Amino acid sequence: MPVYDYECADCGAFEAVRRIAQRDEAADCPRCGSPAERVRIGAPALLGGSSASGGAASDGEGGYGMRHRGCTCCP
Repeated sequence: MPVYDYECADCGAFEAVRRIAQRDEAADCPRCGSPAERVRIGAPALLGGSSASGGAASDGEGGYGMRHRGCTCCP
């Protein structure tokens, strides 16, 4: 399942593994239990090809703000 970023108003940022259908629902903060909204990422830049400055996502981040962790499909 994908990992999404959420922001608790009291505790700050955290990540949650959720189903895609649940990505826009508030997630409970693991520290205080308050509902936290998902952090939205702006539209990706559309460049003609990949470049070192921004054509491809970095640090394992894929489209739609998802990150792959320990899956067998990624190198």
